[in-house]
Amino acid sequence: MEIAVETLKWILACTTADVPENGGACVKHGDEQIALFNFTRRNEWYATQNLCPHKQQMALSRGMIGSTGEECEPKVACPFHKKTFSLISGECLSGEEYEIKTYPVRIIDDKVYIGIKETA
Repeated sequence: MEIAVETLKWILACTTADVPENGGACVKHGDEQIALFNFTRRNEWYATQNLCPHKQQMALSRGMIGSTGEECEPKVACPFHKKTFSLISGECLSGEEYEIKTYPVRIIDDKVYIGIKETA
């Protein structure tokens, strides 16, 4: 029996100056589009899939970011239909069953790296 081993590969996405403060940008990795967010009000960075699962539009990188709830959970709202998603878990915060993929982010010497899971 083979056991799949999952590893994290860090890809260089861009520099910190490439992403607007309190905004997002889209990064292409292979066939995948990744939404990268510079949440300067929280001094944090997040990455998710760019595809909004509601209407299958590549739009989340252009969404509004903010916080919600007592825990002040960071979120992004799709710019078209305002479905909101947690930037931490990917869970839809609008009450629907949708979910988005999230990625870890590292900043090293003003370079932004996104962690991509690979299975060997």
